[in-house]
Amino acid sequence: MGFFQKILDKFSGASADTGYAAQKEVFTRRYASFCALLSANNAILKTMADMEDKLSGEYLIDRRYIVQNAAVISSSVKEVIDRLNDVAEGKYTALYERYQQISLGVEEAFIRRRPVSDGSLTVSFDALNRTMANLAGGKNANLGEMKTTVPVPVPRGFAITSTAYIRFMQHNGFLDKINRCMSGLSADNMEALRAASKQIKEQILAAEIPPDMNSAIMDMYETVFQGSDIPVSIRSSAIEEDDEFSFAGQYSTYLNINKADILQKYKAVIASLFSDNAIFYYKTKGFKESDMAMAVGVVEMVNARAGGVMYTNDPNDPAVHNIIINAAWGLGTTIVDGSAEAQTYTLVKEPELKLISSNIPQQAIMAVCNETGSIDEAQTPEAQLGMPSISDTEIMQLSKYAQTLEGHFGLPQDIEWAIDHNGQLFFLQTRPLHIYAHETTLAVPTEVRGHERLIEKGVVTCKGVGHGKAFIIRREDDLFDFPEGGVLIARTTSPRYVTVMNKAAAIVTNIGGATGHMASLAREYQVPTLLNTEIATEVIRHGQEITVDAVNGYVYDGYVSELIDNYENKPNPFRDTLLFRILSQVLKWIVPLNLIHPEAEQFSPANCSTYHDITRFAHEKAMQHMFLLTDVASVQSGFGAMRMVTGLPIDLYVIDLGGGIEGTPKKLNPEHIRCIPFNAFFTGLTAMPWPQGRPLDVGGFMGMVAHSASMNEAQIDEMAKCSFIFLSDHYMNFSIRLGYHLSLVEAYVSDNLNDNYIKFHFNGGGAQLDRRLRRVSLIAEILREIEFDSIVVAGDVIDARLSKYKRHLIQQKLTIMGKLTVYTKQLDMVMYNDSVADHYKTEFIKEHISGV
Repeated sequence: MGFFQKILDKFSGASADTGYAAQKEVFTRRYASFCALLSANNAILKTMADMEDKLSGEYLIDRRYIVQNAAVISSSVKEVIDRLNDVAEGKYTALYERYQQISLGVEEAFIRRRPVSDGSLTVSFDALNRTMANLAGGKNANLGEMKTTVPVPVPRGFAITSTAYIRFMQHNGFLDKINRCMSGLSADNMEALRAASKQIKEQILAAEIPPDMNSAIMDMYETVFQGSDIPVSIRSSAIEEDDEFSFAGQYSTYLNINKADILQKYKAVIASLFSDNAIFYYKTKGFKESDMAMAVGVVEMVNARAGGVMYTNDPNDPAVHNIIINAAWGLGTTIVDGSAEAQTYTLVKEPELKLISSNIPQQAIMAVCNETGSIDEAQTPEAQLGMPSISDTEIMQLSKYAQTLEGHFGLPQDIEWAIDHNGQLFFLQTRPLHIYAHETTLAVPTEVRGHERLIEKGVVTCKGVGHGKAFIIRREDDLFDFPEGGVLIARTTSPRYVTVMNKAAAIVTNIGGATGHMASLAREYQVPTLLNTEIATEVIRHGQEITVDAVNGYVYDGYVSELIDNYENKPNPFRDTLLFRILSQVLKWIVPLNLIHPEAEQFSPANCSTYHDITRFAHEKAMQHMFLLTDVASVQSGFGAMRMVTGLPIDLYVIDLGGGIEGTPKKLNPEHIRCIPFNAFFTGLTAMPWPQGRPLDVGGFMGMVAHSASMNEAQIDEMAKCSFIFLSDHYMNFSIRLGYHLSLVEAYVSDNLNDNYIKFHFNGGGAQLDRRLRRVSLIAEILREIEFDSIVVAGDVIDARLSKYKRHLIQQKLTIMGKLTVYTKQLDMVMYNDSVADHYKTEFIKEHISGV
């Protein structure tokens, strides 16, 4: 049978494919999963960007924010894996194991120490040390440490433990009820916090203390105080208090309490755990409800002649290492609550301990114990007005103990002390002194005169200022030459830029958004980044010295000393909080991107170490599998697809996946199509005159005949198939068969540039190999001209991809692709030398690309 007869027979002898309906159903289902994957991926990237932005410390967040957003990302990643396996027919189930391991890492980032439930409802200070904070709370544990290990003078007393707290809460059914109530509250809704606080405190104050706990408390009181009715203070000692976080002033303390009132005051201290200000504090510090167990101290009351607070270092000037003593007549509560101006004594530690200054104000009022079991506010006796409340000897005694405690605990201490009327010194608590760096930076000015602004708009993705010589990235290989301290300038974003982020002073691109992969990497590496400027590669010259203000969104020509010399990163107090550390630890399992190169051997499920890796892998593989769906849907005319009347010399059949065709036309034509990428591509197809035959030379024609004669039956089958297209409103998978070659064009176009892409495959031709290779080279050069970011040529086969363009730009590229499809039809026939190939390439670029 002759070759041309075989071709005719293939077209005329097509029979109905009974599996067409099933194939269409498969494709439709897989396309729906592909769209769901894109939607979930976008949700993940958006949430990731928001969480990373919160690390700046400029926003009020609480633990609930981190938990909820981590849960949203986790759920969306699971959705991505499910949808990928729908598209790829279960090929990537190994991702589920990696997902489980990463999820465990996220969960562990939230774990804090738990209250100890060892059965001990009370413990004497004589049996406590600082390792027992989980049982007795930080304040009680430190008192025990001071009493038994240092030692320093500490009043008698005991702890009502966290075990007792759990016992009390469970006995009254509070734990689950309160946890449910608190977990739903946000730190930025103070009205809701107050309402919940009021309700919870009322319930606790009215609750019953279990009989065995009642007995344990009173028995321990009798043991510690040897049967005497000694007034006591009832002091909070929450599990997280007075350690890494001070919780200063958040919980209640009751002074000079008689034996009969101990149990009620115990409940009042427990209730203070749920005051609105305490709830706000622990939420904004990163704690969750189950972390907030309360132990309580029952401490012998010191009827103080003088009392106060002592710092073993000056938090306002920590470099000088001075000791600061604040003192007052009577109880030290007037210093703590600010009701009286404190006497201040400053001592240097070196070369020897020495008092260097003192300030003795008039103290008008003082706090004193009364005989009925409470505290009175009294006028300071006239003889004591303006007089030191502590002697020089007592000052030195306090200071020496301060050095002892600082040495023992290994860091500066915040110490509360009292001296009774007999001159006996007691230490009532010690806790770490938190010293924060001072802000010494200047705000970035919004206008710098005398410097030309090259760019005045863009999306700030990572705040900061960077300076250096511009290095324009045109293609991936340029990254190998990227210099230390250069400013990366590129048309679009790419996760591949991570390889130079450790060297980059800043990054500026024409397009890109804050939710893309590279934006996340820029924040992770803290590279000042300005995206979506639209004009960076046009107005910035390669090698030009520039200053990037990624705070206000500007790029200046030259060195802007007002920015470079003066701007420094502001110290961020948020970085010293548990909330920051939790957020940082959680994001380590979410944000880092390790899978960069899809073609690398390491680009596999086994190497997914973060949620970001999974989404990157899934997004890439989903696009690949959608592109390959033509393998399962080889549609011929008469197979049930709708034939489109185009007026073009191609036999085209359309399968609508949903939303691609308007109405149910009996005769389909291009006006019925509502597919965004198809309409752009078809505009290009119809804008060009279709070649009726190139002026080929004898060698080209004979080469075609020789090539055709050597084709086997399967190759002729492939050539004879008609063109077909799967489409929806945003998606197109177009298989165009023009004579001896096949073009596959897949595109997704929406208003979200992270989703937008074009994939292109080209192979075949009827001419001799050298001419086919010239045509392939011509096509590849034109694809580079329209900025395809990945072009792989192997023999006479091209695979290329372009991604992350705004909708109108990617539509322009598709129109050019349509023109290129027509332009290169049969072009291999005339590619008899390189000069001819260059001529056709130059002609196409001049007429259809330049100026677009």
